[in-house]
Amino acid sequence: MRNKSTLRNLFPSQLAALLLASAIVPLVAQQAQPNGTPQNAPSSTAQQQSTTSPSTNSAKEGFWGRVYPFARKKWVKRQTDPLNDRLSELDEINAKNARDIRDVDGRAQAGIHQAQSTADAASQAANAANAQAQQASNTAQGADIHVNQLNSTVNGLDQYHQVTEAEVVFRGGQPVLSAAARKQLDDLAGSVTGRLGYILEVEAHSPASGSVGIQNSERLAAVVKRYLVTEHQIPVYRLHSVALGNAQIASAGDEDSKSLRVRTSSVHIRLMENSLAAHEAAPPQGAPSTTGTERP
Repeated sequence: MRNKSTLRNLFPSQLAALLLASAIVPLVAQQAQPNGTPQNAPSSTAQQQSTTSPSTNSAKEGFWGRVYPFARKKWVKRQTDPLNDRLSELDEINAKNARDIRDVDGRAQAGIHQAQSTADAASQAANAANAQAQQASNTAQGADIHVNQLNSTVNGLDQYHQVTEAEVVFRGGQPVLSAAARKQLDDLAGSVTGRLGYILEVEAHSPASGSVGIQNSERLAAVVKRYLVTEHQIPVYRLHSVALGNAQIASAGDEDSKSLRVRTSSVHIRLMENSLAAHEAAPPQGAPSTTGTERP
């Protein structure tokens, strides 16, 4: 009765602390007995070894080994070793892949470099071929121009046009040059100075008929040619003469002039120039026309 009255007289807080202590003490006592062995268990040697061995192992395993056995280092190592092996294999595979990638990249770079070198060489060869083709085209154009010039030269070799003319009259048909005749021949010779590609056509006429007229006209042409060669150094190959006697040559497009009668002894001289030579050398300025007649 006294105990009950004493409990009633305690404060509520003290009563709660007392109840909590009464609940904890059995739990602590139960944990103090390893593997749930009761306090009144027989004390044999085998049972002591069996009871002390787990406590020893628990002491070696530490706090986390007793509370959470999967946290032991050996167990963790035993579980992580396969993973480490696989990770090592993966590292080796990655390293091999990296080496292969570097090898492939090196070969690719070498191939690209070789292809670029080949492309550069091909480009240089193409440029050289283009330059040679351009040079060949220029040569062909030059050759074409040269051929055209040659054609023009060949076509112009036989093309002559009249530059000037003169008619020298002889008194009484005698083959003697008068002062007026020499003056005409001097003017004509002066007009050919520095000229290229020219010829002198000499036509001698005599009023006599038959062979007499031809012989007289030959003597007149010879006098004129001799004067031009000796006094003015006209090349002989540029003088072309013909003795016509009393024959009359009709002018181009004028048939009526052929019927005219030759009345005086004369030599008609024409200065003919090649059309090709006219492009190479300009004719002397102020070349007078020495056409004229001398009256006996």
